Amino acid sequence: MVTMVPVAVGDHIMLGVEVKLPKTTLLTISNDRGYIMCGALDIGLLNERLADRGIIAGRAVGVRTLEQLLEAPLESVTVEAEKLGIVPGMTGSEALLKMI
Repeated sequence: MVTMVPVAVGDHIMLGVEVKLPKTTLLTISNDRGYIMCGALDIGLLNERLADRGIIAGRAVGVRTLEQLLEAPLESVTVEAEKLGIVPGMTGSEALLKMI
């Protein structure tokens, strides 16, 4: 099942998506510029094979809900995210606000 919900981050509304799969759930919260995602996100792939796309993204591991994704520290981020001041250890909410 796929669920899409509005997610408030500061004064902004973003899109939360939850995809329930066998034995796992994929989570992402996005805005017009970038996104954060659960541990399924492959930052290495985005930085290396898809570098020409300039993807702004961050990855948090061990999260099971959209709320946890907002609160968790990011484990890794793309090179393009770093250019905006987004760094590992920053919460998902902090990173999303820098993507605006």
